[in-house]
Amino acid sequence: MRHARGYRRLNRTHEHRKALWANMAGSLIEHEQIKTTLPKAKELRPIVEKLITLGKRGDLHARRQAGAQLKQDAYVAKLFEILGPRYKDRQGGYVRIMKAGFRYGDMAPMAIIELVDRDPNAKGAGDKARVAAEEAAED
Repeated sequence: MRHARGYRRLNRTHEHRKALWANMAGSLIEHEQIKTTLPKAKELRPIVEKLITLGKRGDLHARRQAGAQLKQDAYVAKLFEILGPRYKDRQGGYVRIMKAGFRYGDMAPMAIIELVDRDPNAKGAGDKARVAAEEAAED
């Protein structure tokens, strides 16, 4: 019998998986679209959808719950200030997974996971701002 075997372990320890989901959820919230393997994308979807539901609630307890899971204040701020209001009228289904072929090195199935109704300008915006700030600091 396979009771209580509901999640993929992905050949990682519990602590490693917890850090993986925090990093991937933060990246998805920041860029609104990421490319990863299909099993990771399928496991990430319910985590991010629960976080967006917390963002829709918007109270202090929800913010603290999201902060405990995401680990970075910038991700929590975007979740509650931008994504929560954006999906206020939507009853779930905030994340889309699209298959993206196979990785060249090991033939792992790849997928693109993105937020529905995403902002196309958000992809890479944080990285561009970080590079611009570093260049301004050098001058």
